[in-house]
Amino acid sequence: MNCVFCKIINKKIPANIVYEDKKTIAIYDIKPKAEIHILIIPKKHIKSIITLKEKDKEIITNLIFTAKKIAKEKKLKGYKLIFNVEKKGGQIISHLHLHLLGGKIENPLNI
Repeated sequence: MNCVFCKIINKKIPANIVYEDKKTIAIYDIKPKAEIHILIIPKKHIKSIITLKEKDKEIITNLIFTAKKIAKEKKLKGYKLIFNVEKKGGQIISHLHLHLLGGKIENPLNI
């Protein structure tokens, strides 16, 4: 598989890791749209929300609770959580991920 997120998960390419556990990894976005812009990525490769299966619904819950945990650690008083779905929805990398944006945000709809 030639997925950049899978390569990061498997430590084949470097990334600035914020958080990691058995199911999830969180990294700083290399093209941030906010003071804090973190990508929260499931370790299981799922292309996007559209290809998500009912049996994988726990993954979405885990991503959101991981975002909440990171936001608390970063002392964010407020933040945005964004899923881009497929290319027409702004998804650049075909591996499900959640954007956590905090602080001053440039243009949250152009992520």
